[in-house]
Amino acid sequence: MQKISIEALARQQVAAALEAGSGRAADTVFGGHEKVLRQTVMAFKAGTQLSEHQNPGEATVFVLRGCVRLQSAGESWQGKAGDLLIVPDGLHSLHAEEDSAILMTVAKLKT
Repeated sequence: MQKISIEALARQQVAAALEAGSGRAADTVFGGHEKVLRQTVMAFKAGTQLSEHQNPGEATVFVLRGCVRLQSAGESWQGKAGDLLIVPDGLHSLHAEEDSAILMTVAKLKT
């Protein structure tokens, strides 16, 4: 068994994002390319984004701190700390409205 403090990891990643030239930082908590399930703590400096990309399977965004906006197919959903956003199928992007941290969970669909 392994225990990870998501809150501590979120603090660490927000600090890293604020220092990074890209304004983003991430650390995979569980899984990876060889697994179906992957969980990643991602942090964003206010005003940064994940550009539009394809959903690789079933995915959720749990907002740990700050405020983000998920956009897809002309619609958008705002998420604040404690909110769970269900990522729609297809192309989507994520924008940080404030310095933010999320827990992204993805279950890749097998092809």
